[in-house]
Amino acid sequence: MPGTRKLGRTSDHRKAMLRAMVTFLLENGRIETTVTRAKEVRSMTEKMITTAKVNDLHSKRQVLAYVTKEDVVKKLFDEIAPKYADVKGGYTRIVKVGPRRGDAAEMAIIELV
Repeated sequence: MPGTRKLGRTSDHRKAMLRAMVTFLLENGRIETTVTRAKEVRSMTEKMITTAKVNDLHSKRQVLAYVTKEDVVKKLFDEIAPKYADVKGGYTRIVKVGPRRGDAAEMAIIELV
């Protein structure tokens, strides 16, 4: 089935969760979450970094519409995007870390490369 994963949430809740996770990943460089969430977060994070590589007003507004913190957007345009200026994709890495203790969900760490 193509498209995005539903992650057991309504579309509004899912979008809010992904926005928060992408913002947190760009802010801190790495997060620990389930593998399926990590794959969705990777997709959106890579889109944000690719958009930020253009570095004009339009791309800033596009990223601001998704990322929830203005200081994270500033960091994305000033520090993160220039680092990947000559790279075409593959800005994140997902490393599986084993099952979660409570429900044995497969956990992973997603980080900026």
